[in-house]
Amino acid sequence: MPPSRPEHRFAVTLLEREPELAAAARAVEALCGPAATGGLLVYRGEAGIGRTALLAAVRRIAGDRCTVSGGCGGETVTSVPFHLVRQLLRPVLAGLTDDRVRRLLGDWYEVAAPALGLTAPGARAADPQGVRDGLDRFAARLAERHRTRPLVLLVDDAHWADRESLGWLASLAVSLPGLPLLVVLAHRADPPPASARLLDRLGEAARLRVTLHPLSPGATAELARATLGDRADDPFCREVWAVTGGNPYETVELLARVQDRMLDPVERSAGLLRDLGTSSRGSGLVSRLERLGTGPTRLAWAAAVLGTGITPGLAASLAGMTTAEAADCAERLRRARIVTGSEPLEFAHPLIASAVYRSIPPATRTALHGRAAWAVAGAGLGAAAASRHLLEVHPDDDEEVVAQLREAAREHLAVGAPEAARRCLERALQEPPPPHLYARVLYELGCAALLTSPAATVRHLRSALALPGLDGELRTDATCRLAQALAHNDQLREAAHSVAAEAARAPEGPARTRLRAAHFMYEAFRATEEDGAGRSRRLAELADHLPGADNAERALLSLRAFDAMLRGEDAEHVLRLCDRALVGGRPARGLGWTDTEWGFETPAVVGVAYAFTDRPDRALDLFEEAVRAYEISGWRGAHLAFAHTLVGLAHRRRGALVEAEGFLREGLRLAGRVGSGLPVQWDAVCLLVDTLLARGRVAEARDVATRHRFGPPWPSAMILPDARCVHARLLLAEGRTGEAVAELEDAGRAFEARDRHNGLWAPWAFDLARALAEDDPARAARLATRARVRAERLGTDTAIGEALRCAALFARPEEAVPLLAQAVRHLAASPSAYEHAQALHQYALAVGRPEDLTRASGLAAACGADALAARALADRARLTRDTDPAPE
Repeated sequence: MPPSRPEHRFAVTLLEREPELAAAARAVEALCGPAATGGLLVYRGEAGIGRTALLAAVRRIAGDRCTVSGGCGGETVTSVPFHLVRQLLRPVLAGLTDDRVRRLLGDWYEVAAPALGLTAPGARAADPQGVRDGLDRFAARLAERHRTRPLVLLVDDAHWADRESLGWLASLAVSLPGLPLLVVLAHRADPPPASARLLDRLGEAARLRVTLHPLSPGATAELARATLGDRADDPFCREVWAVTGGNPYETVELLARVQDRMLDPVERSAGLLRDLGTSSRGSGLVSRLERLGTGPTRLAWAAAVLGTGITPGLAASLAGMTTAEAADCAERLRRARIVTGSEPLEFAHPLIASAVYRSIPPATRTALHGRAAWAVAGAGLGAAAASRHLLEVHPDDDEEVVAQLREAAREHLAVGAPEAARRCLERALQEPPPPHLYARVLYELGCAALLTSPAATVRHLRSALALPGLDGELRTDATCRLAQALAHNDQLREAAHSVAAEAARAPEGPARTRLRAAHFMYEAFRATEEDGAGRSRRLAELADHLPGADNAERALLSLRAFDAMLRGEDAEHVLRLCDRALVGGRPARGLGWTDTEWGFETPAVVGVAYAFTDRPDRALDLFEEAVRAYEISGWRGAHLAFAHTLVGLAHRRRGALVEAEGFLREGLRLAGRVGSGLPVQWDAVCLLVDTLLARGRVAEARDVATRHRFGPPWPSAMILPDARCVHARLLLAEGRTGEAVAELEDAGRAFEARDRHNGLWAPWAFDLARALAEDDPARAARLATRARVRAERLGTDTAIGEALRCAALFARPEEAVPLLAQAVRHLAASPSAYEHAQALHQYALAVGRPEDLTRASGLAAACGADALAARALADRARLTRDTDPAPE
């Protein structure tokens, strides 16, 4: 009988994998070709089907021409965030100095380095989307750096990858075809529910997704003869296939057992194969391990509990052995093909690791996890590394366990893994914490869930606030975060009431001022309000006299400026309020875009007030600072989406429609990554529809509205600008006048009830007057007159110019031209270039001046109002044709 040939055993397990290997070879060729095209290959199949061997073959194919790095998920490390990411990317950095690594990450260093394990977690929670984007950028730069030896990432057992790493791979997959980077990923065909959705996304993005099938009887016979020699007869080989079902791992292990027993591979030995096969898996494997003795069994248990990065010293400590004893046991385990390697130790196959782990008696396994937690912490690996073991320990009223889990949660939040933080804090509550800390842990749990589950945040924070233990600033912060979560959940009324109730019980001081400001803000943001006029009056009495000496005063001034703008009060007064809310034209320290005490809404409402009082330049400065602040801080979710939307708003108000559309589409794209139906998405959609209508692209505006369900019923939160007015404009552009009139009348009633009369924020009166011009001119004229009075009260050139332009529609011809001339003068002095082009076009038609139509067309084209520009040129051609003398 020929000796065992392990080097050949690897090759024969790849029988009937020629198409899969050919696809990998083609992918490597494309990666190394002149176009350097990357992509994703996905291999899936049952346990033991040969995924690992296939990835090893891909490594050999790519190894001579590419830089290859690999990582593997693990059943016991699914709770360790970014575990797989670190396996994949850290080795590629080997040999680089810290300065080189920092240059590679660039502006993303502070965001992504903790997730990569390059730096210790910071003190602040990281935005998960920002971390994923930072890792995307880092992977792209690594790929560019390795163009001479392109980068190949091999991912095995992806079904056991941690959620954070799998989420990053799913986001990266979309951009892979444009990068010199190849990812080859393998997973089981029946993944756990926690990873199934992300693996489906990866499969959809793959250039190749293949399901691996068991070996045929013929391939199994070939494998048997290659391993045992040509004496293996047909009946014996058929029984090998019957016992293993063609599973490559089980086939190789069965044949190895045949060699160990020195069985003759002929028909008379076939009856022994079924018993031998059971020793390669499940209880049979466990029995084989136990026959090695208590020492190897204890070391295997310790290794299974540690799961990954199994250093001999840590495994020996956990198993209660000396280094020499552990080395001897490890050698016996290697000979039995249970483990491989030495530094670190690894199980020979994931099936073995799973079988060993599950064979540990439950009480022993729990005790080993407890010892492993302290061993890992004692080795200086940190609370986050120890937490995966603490999650498996039975609750025991241990305050130190609670402290460790809370610290681990802070570390998880700092690397952008709120789900991992949530698991730690939920486990800490089960311990449980001592009574004086219980509410604090609930508070921390609520904060951890804020970005991923507002409903859970509401539940936890309400529970925390109902218990003793939250006092002073912590109680105020918990209340404000509760309101923030309620607002995020489109529960503006509840948000306003929660901070109002807490403000009523708080003593005079900064905390009460913060709560009162939050109450005013959430009431202002509601689409409907019981006493809007009364609230505005109380806010004016509270804030109008404030100089802006501290942040509490500045926050109130910000809200007052926003409210005064919506009410259509004197714009000069609004601008003075805005200026007092800032320090040197910028948000004060503690009131910035990334400061969490007062929230991003405080500088945002100042910028919006500027935008609708003819100072879009100041708004643009603030909003561009927001984009920079969020990008630098790695806040890549709803905050950055809103910042792009606000920049789009500023450009829209100054008539730069092309720029506005670009920022609004980016804001909408970013908002879509966070979720659907959120307030930030409504804002982006509303402004984008308005901008597309200004550009004359009605069909595109309808498409955006339909795709994002922009229309009634409206959410409880205010939309920027008024959604009903924008939707009515879309209906008017489509010729659906009756529906538009009903929408505008509804909007008018709501704004009249709240005493809000800014016709630029909500131009319902202008548009309703135009819609009624033919059927009810008397009412239309009254609407235009009243809108003009309110525009003059606001006093901006844009508001007055728009009001005059509308009033001219209902004036006698001899009065209409002077009104339009005044409108043109006001709008020429305003920053609103698009409205200026509209007025100039209307005036040129009224006076019959071709040259003014040329100017109007040029101004509209510069704005990006393509339809208006074309219409003005067509009107000029018609006017010229009508005034030219007839030929003789």
